[in-house]
Amino acid sequence: MLPRIGISTGDLAGIGPEIIYRTLQDARILRFCTPVVYGTASTLFDDFPNDKTHAPLAFRQVREAADIVAGKVNAVTCWDEDFVLTPGQPSEASGRAARLSLIAAANDLKAGLIDGLVTAPISKDNTQGEGFYFPGHTEFLAHHFSTNNDSLMFLVADNLRVATATGHIPLKDVPTRLTSEVLIGKLRMLLHSLRQDFGIQKPRVAVLGLNPHAGENGLLGSEEQDLVQPVIQQFLNEGHLVYGPYPADGFFGTRQYQQFDATLALYHDQGLIPFKTIAFERGVNFTAGLPVVRTSPDHGTAYGLAGKFTADPTSFREALYLACDLIRNHVADKQPLAG
Repeated sequence: MLPRIGISTGDLAGIGPEIIYRTLQDARILRFCTPVVYGTASTLFDDFPNDKTHAPLAFRQVREAADIVAGKVNAVTCWDEDFVLTPGQPSEASGRAARLSLIAAANDLKAGLIDGLVTAPISKDNTQGEGFYFPGHTEFLAHHFSTNNDSLMFLVADNLRVATATGHIPLKDVPTRLTSEVLIGKLRMLLHSLRQDFGIQKPRVAVLGLNPHAGENGLLGSEEQDLVQPVIQQFLNEGHLVYGPYPADGFFGTRQYQQFDATLALYHDQGLIPFKTIAFERGVNFTAGLPVVRTSPDHGTAYGLAGKFTADPTSFREALYLACDLIRNHVADKQPLAG
């Protein structure tokens, strides 16, 4: 059976509805999954022009996920309001719709009614409200699936994989949040994900330094010597192929990342800036450490493009395909002898 992939709409004033629509216009998607959009199709897509290279997009609107049908693009009703929306202008209504879509999809994912989730971009501040008081999707889903907020932000584009040891926190808080326990936990999660999700049985992982030039032997900071190196040595002693700490600028500038299966950055921008510079249009954000599969495009709401029907859906499309691949890998991991 094809995987049932839930899709949350993101902020309706952004490009989320457009990139969903343009991705699902390609009927070949139905060869790989059964898409389930969480929202009312008429609210989301009625004003969209048809792409001349594809047939008009037809949705099967259902009241609940139990009624979805394979071989169709399904839309689950999760609000009854007639939202008044203006492309490019976030509002209380667009934020509320994003919350309702995400919460409904997460509930169905937890109940096993869908097999994975692809989330369109939200505005983190505009989405705050009943049921969602979190810095972002990653933290919401970690809480929703009771992982004690222990999950891993993991950016993927083909063989380029970059994870972050800390997430959506102020830069000034990184040194205090980055403890030995946190770093060990994130590395174990990363190694497990590379084996289970990507089928790499003996992964090679690089760890970046926190300070410029990875501390320059303590001259520019002691975290590398006091924290990062001892953790790396522990993993090496356990037989894992974990190396570093590497200076972040030279590591990406000389493409050293190509020698590894994944890179662990120590904070958000240290990993995401080089990743998006290298692979912005095709990058995918994957939340590792959850008991379920969740992916998203690696860009934001792009309010400035909303309503113009010029947004590039490539990253969203790649997120959908990666979700399908990860679900298959999970099934194969649980049933290794299945034909």
